[in-house]
This record gives sequence, structure tokens and C-alpha cells, in this order.
Amino acid sequence: MPKRRRNKKVKRYHRSFYSRGMKIKKALGILVLAVVVLGVAWLAAPYVLDWATHTWYTVVRDRDLPSSSEAASSEASSAASSEAASSSSQAASSAASSEAASSRPEPVDGTAIRDGSWATVSLSALGDEASIRATAQTLASQGVTYALVPLKDTNGYIYYASAVPAASGSVAASVVDPALIASIFKEEGLVPVAGVAAFQDPVASYTDRSMAIQYSGDGNYLWLDAANAAAGGKAWLNPYAASAIQFVGDLVEELYNCGFEQVCLSAVQFPQSTSSKQSYGETGGVGRDGQLAADIAAWDARFAGRVTLWYEYPVSSCTGVSSTLGALPAQLGVKNLVISLPAGEAQDPAQLAQTVAQMKELGAQYVVVRDSETGSFY
Repeated sequence: MPKRRRNKKVKRYHRSFYSRGMKIKKALGILVLAVVVLGVAWLAAPYVLDWATHTWYTVVRDRDLPSSSEAASSEASSAASSEAASSSSQAASSAASSEAASSRPEPVDGTAIRDGSWATVSLSALGDEASIRATAQTLASQGVTYALVPLKDTNGYIYYASAVPAASGSVAASVVDPALIASIFKEEGLVPVAGVAAFQDPVASYTDRSMAIQYSGDGNYLWLDAANAAAGGKAWLNPYAASAIQFVGDLVEELYNCGFEQVCLSAVQFPQSTSSKQSYGETGGVGRDGQLAADIAAWDARFAGRVTLWYEYPVSSCTGVSSTLGALPAQLGVKNLVISLPAGEAQDPAQLAQTVAQMKELGAQYVVVRDSETGSFY
């Protein structure tokens, strides 16, 4: 009997194909493939979502939307436009500010004397900030440089709320704000000048009698420049009295603190009439001209470098020596002289020029000639 043939066994090499190394390589390949798939999905997600959203709104909701890329582009464009508009607005605002600053008058040294016309300002035009501003702008447009504001007159009234003790009875019922006036006038390119009547003061004479000219022989009465009060007689401050000199200086100091760096003092004189009934107290043998010169020197020294003081006298006091001064104004040491002209009287230009020339020869450095409203340098 023949022998049965056995089938040959096929040798398997499973072990060699599925070794430990191959398993690791296979795992790494799967991991890399997964990372690649996830990366592609992450990059494609916005476009897929964009397509899905667009399809939803166009097919289901029957609406159309811009793609996210278009929206982003639009948003960026809008942001750029807003930024450009903002920059343009800021540039325009800066240009406007620069233009406004350039049109604003340059500030000037308040004590400096510079050429320019003068104008007397009515207190009725200075009642509030708007009125002050309008008045200042009008004066500036007319070419005015010096704006003279009368804050104390020869009736003894003070037109601002003075805190000087001897002025307690002198403040008028209607007052202005000197600090506001000085500030606005300077902003508009003007030189504010405070007008102060010095010794012709029938009010403060009674507030502090030590400042006044006394009635000779009776210390209980003040001397009047007429027979009696019923005849219009008024009391005067005494140019020899230290308290009177101090009082006038304190008013100047007060106005300086309000912003007035130039002050025009008028009535720096004695009464026109002379009488044996006038008692000036202890004079030390100093005459009228000597005393007025001493008063002027005292004020000039007190305010040196802080306030430019002007002294105003009528033209009649500049053409001849009068009893009110005892000398010509320039001979009293006046450096900044204002010559006032009588209202309504025509002046000979040649004679006026000669008077000005004489004042300068006698020591006046600056001379202004003015009438009741305007004035100019000579």
C-alpha cells in the first residue's frame, strides 16, 4: 500500500512583520496622520463655517451675508476710516487752536512804556465780563494802546470795593471789578491804567481827619476851599501829612494787586486858593514844590519796578508856575507826564509842542497830551 503524502507546511513570518519596532513605527505614522488631519481641519474650519452659514442664510432664510473674510476686510476698512477721520479731526482742531493762538495778542510787560494812543473808558461800559470784553475789543480795533479807567475821582469816590481802612466811607454805590478789567484788557492787548485822584478828596478827609488840611486856630474843623459847605466848600487831603501820602500809596498798592501795573495820579497838588486859615501842621520849612517833589519821590521809590506811575496836570500848570504846585511839573521830578487839555478849547499846536519840549528839557522822559476822551504821545 502506497504511503500517503503529507502536505508541506507553509512557514509563516508573522513574527518578522509584527516586531516591536514595526509597531512603534505604525503608531507614530497614525499619530502624524492624525495631526495632519486635525491641522487641515483647523485651517479649513473658518471657510467651512463660512460656507455653511452662507448656505443657511441663502437657502433656508433667503438672505445673503458677506463672507467672514469680506466682513473682516470691511471692519478693517471701517476702522482705518475712523482712525483717519479722527486724525483729520485732531489735525483740524490743532490747526484751529494754532490759528486762534496766533491771532491772540502777544502779552506785554505791564510796566513797559510803549508808543500808542490813549483812551478814557467809561465805567458804565465795564459792568460785567461781556461788556468789559466787548469794550476792550472795540478799543483794540481802534488802535488804542492805553485804556485809562477812572477808579477814584476828585469828589472822593472810589469805584471799586477798596479794603483800605481810610477808604471805608469812599466806596461808591455802584462799583466795578478792577481785577477782571485789568485781566481782560491785557488779554486783548491793551495796557490798563488806573486813574486815581490823590489829594483832592473831600470824603476820606473826614474818615481820617489826620490826613486833611485843618482849619487854622481850631483843630475841630477842617479847612474848606470855599467859605463854607453850603457855598460848595470841600475839604482836601494834606500833602504834608504822612498819613495822606500813605493812603494814596495804599490805593496804588491795592490796584497793583488787582493787576494794574500802570497808574495815573491826578490832583497831586495843593488847593488853588491860599489862606492864612489853612493849617498844614509841621512843615519843617519845606515849601509847596519841595513837599510835592518829596511825595512823588516817595511813591516812585515805593513802586519802583512794580508800577509805572504817571502824573497828570492841566496844561495851565505846564505853561506857568502856579500856587498849586510852586513849580512846573517836570521840576517836581515827574518823569511820566500826562498833560490834560480843557474840554472844548482849541489849542495852538505850535504852543503845545513848545510846552511839551520844555517839559522834556526839564526832565520829563515821556509826555502824553490828552483831552477828556483820547490822548497821544508827543
